[in-house]
Amino acid sequence: MLTAILIDDEKGCLDTLEIELQTYCADVKVLAKFQSAEKALEMLDTIRPDMIFLDISMPQMNGFDFLLKIPKINFEVIFCTAYDAYALTAFEFCAIDYLLKPISKEKLIRAVDKVRQKQSKQVDIQNLELLLANMRGGIHHKPNVAVPTPEGLEFISINDIIYAEADGNYSRIMMANKEKVLISRTLKDLETLLSNHPFVRIHQSYLVNLTHIKKYIKGEGGYVVMNNGTSLQVSRANRMKLMDLVR
Repeated sequence: MLTAILIDDEKGCLDTLEIELQTYCADVKVLAKFQSAEKALEMLDTIRPDMIFLDISMPQMNGFDFLLKIPKINFEVIFCTAYDAYALTAFEFCAIDYLLKPISKEKLIRAVDKVRQKQSKQVDIQNLELLLANMRGGIHHKPNVAVPTPEGLEFISINDIIYAEADGNYSRIMMANKEKVLISRTLKDLETLLSNHPFVRIHQSYLVNLTHIKKYIKGEGGYVVMNNGTSLQVSRANRMKLMDLVR
């Protein structure tokens, strides 16, 4: 038996989700429903669910604010959202389940199955901590980003990233101080995380910081020389994208 609490400011959404869980996920027991994230926060010490179905857009305290108030995440989180495009981008990077309203039967079953089949919650908890760490950075307008490394999370300056290189299922970030940071995410994941910053994919293997490009040398695709003296090949497919950004 899995246990859950539901948090949504709309009573109709709470009641519908509870009925759908009873109908399609009979082994999920709803411990409590809250229309207020503040009230749910007060009760977390006494209610210890396996998962929380959490609305994002709520008055007074939204879903992200609710999570930022919790010192230690020890449950799975399934976000519910109607439109939040930024959240979807973040979830894609962090591999956290979310449900788009109106919630479909198939996606609800899939989300609960993922929780049910978990042998360990550590991976999702790290992903959630990563999302929250980056949200805290955004809230305080710090030009830093939290990246997952084999040892945990490392906070690095976005402005000091010269480029990143693909390394299988990992990526290697080259910093201005000559430090190399190995992160446990693909280059595509890193590209998503840095999509609101001046980074461009110039090759299947390289993601570069535009502010650290020293010069571009023409050729079939050409190559760029970075501020640290490294030359990186530009693929033909990415040449025009780079040219559009540096003109």
